[in-house]
Amino acid sequence: MNRAVTLDDLILAGIALAAGLLVAFLSRTLLRWLAKHAKRTRWSGDDVVVDALRTVVPWAAIAGGAATAGAVLPLTRSVQRHVNQSLTVLLIFVVTLSAARVIAGLVQTVTQSRSGVAGSATIFVNITRVLVLAIGFLVVLQTLGISIAPLLTALGVGGLAVALALQDTLANLFAGIHILASKTVQPGDYIRLSSGEEGYVVDINWRQTTVRQLSNNLVVIPNGQLAKTNMTNYTRPEQQLTVLVQVGVAYDSDLEHVERVTTEVVAEVMTGITGALPDHEPAVRFHTFGDSRIGFTVILGVGEFSDQYRIKHEFIKRLHQRYRQEGIRIPAPTRTVALQQGSVVIPQQRTAEETDEVDPVRLD
Repeated sequence: MNRAVTLDDLILAGIALAAGLLVAFLSRTLLRWLAKHAKRTRWSGDDVVVDALRTVVPWAAIAGGAATAGAVLPLTRSVQRHVNQSLTVLLIFVVTLSAARVIAGLVQTVTQSRSGVAGSATIFVNITRVLVLAIGFLVVLQTLGISIAPLLTALGVGGLAVALALQDTLANLFAGIHILASKTVQPGDYIRLSSGEEGYVVDINWRQTTVRQLSNNLVVIPNGQLAKTNMTNYTRPEQQLTVLVQVGVAYDSDLEHVERVTTEVVAEVMTGITGALPDHEPAVRFHTFGDSRIGFTVILGVGEFSDQYRIKHEFIKRLHQRYRQEGIRIPAPTRTVALQQGSVVIPQQRTAEETDEVDPVRLD
């Protein structure tokens, strides 16, 4: 268009912009109301979707109002094209960011639901976010009329050089993906490495695995090292486990009485202590004739690894008190040393004047 801008054109453009702003405000208010209701549901995925829509819809309304205003004004074809192109790029940028947030949030929700713990495997979240942002960037370049074929070729050649330079980083990345895909370790699992480190897995990201010890210290382990080391997972395939407590009683004890009393204490602990397994069947197994006692093992059931310390603490206290009430002795280790009266023979040193045979000195 070559005609001059009139007052009517400005009024119509202002109305279009105002309508876009009004729609953005109303949609944001509506989505805020939906967000409050989404928080009441059990599924956290709707929270992620509504939160992303709170960003996309208002900006889309504003961009639509601006595009309508640009169409109303008598702009030249070149200016009109640049305006539409700028608004399209802005809308793609907003949609890309929102899509990355939605997809990453849904991936995080899935990882949390599968692990059953508050921790998240950020390696999948970060990879998903980077892929969505890369796709959005390529769409923006295509929208601007920039050919992406040479860029993809250059990225392929450059990616080979980067892969050679970042072998350790890529090894940790693929090791983390392998660990999560094989389900050997998940966030929330309690693990113990052959090198001695142990604790709850807090997070597995693109480079390392973070483990929180019972003392709340964090241990950072590269994924490549974690994939190669020997490891015990105390959460899989079952979180419940058994704990062995070694006990010993005197030889003059009635073993039937000992077994009955111990079984009663085990049943009391299993039903009265948090973290114990009420359905656990009490088990007492005699196994050793020791130097000063008859040894046996008590098998306790616990819900998860860290519960064992509290349960063993309560069991030992109650068992000791019950044994005292029942008159069952837990003898201290003793050693009997037999001394035999005899003689110690110490030969005297020879001198140059003495003969070859010297009588020894006897000490009685």
